Amino acid sequence: MATILNIETSTKNCSVSIAKDGVQLCLVEENEESFAHGEKLNQFIDWCIDGAEITLNDLDAICVSKGPGSYTGLRIGVSSAKGFAFGLNLPLLAINSLQILAEMQINKGFDLIIPMIDARRMEVYTAQFDTNGNQLTDTEAKVIDETSFEELKGKKIVFVGDGAEKCQEVLAHLDATFVQIFPSAKYMCEQAEKRFEEKQFEDVAYFEPYYLKDFVAGKKKTE
Repeated sequence: MATILNIETSTKNCSVSIAKDGVQLCLVEENEESFAHGEKLNQFIDWCIDGAEITLNDLDAICVSKGPGSYTGLRIGVSSAKGFAFGLNLPLLAINSLQILAEMQINKGFDLIIPMIDARRMEVYTAQFDTNGNQLTDTEAKVIDETSFEELKGKKIVFVGDGAEKCQEVLAHLDATFVQIFPSAKYMCEQAEKRFEEKQFEDVAYFEPYYLKDFVAGKKKTE
């Protein structure tokens, strides 16, 4: 039984929630093309604390989305989470970003839940989950083409995430539903509570985001 601050910044969505005993008290989030996480995250945390009508001293733990996802977004979210955990002397929890997306589709009648976080062009970060949200395959960076997931023909599948829509035409050979949506701290509440009860704490000093791929800087545009 805990009051937990949840932070999700693995995509364009900057998302913060506070939950007590796994039940959400407040949610503040916004997605922008400009990735304004560095400017808005701490403000969103302040708003969420006020909205939940608690203080920082009422928190029992900090939970952060660990990736995969945006290098910059993850770095900002994890840095903030570690700062709060260290400053308040609280345990740090972490959830795979794909698990957060899978939580959105649990028990909705699908055989498989396949989250997809956009990794540019036709590449996505992905893994497979069963209808109860249990992860079945390793997290990977996968280039999607007409042969992808052929072994899953005949199964009822939902592809969910900000990388789902761009794959819809290519994966037309599957019996699949495509849900274009961003991960949200709203769907971290139950998993964070479970991890707290099981004491699945991270080492605050050494914890790093799960980038999956090395950071590649884009070329500066010419005037």
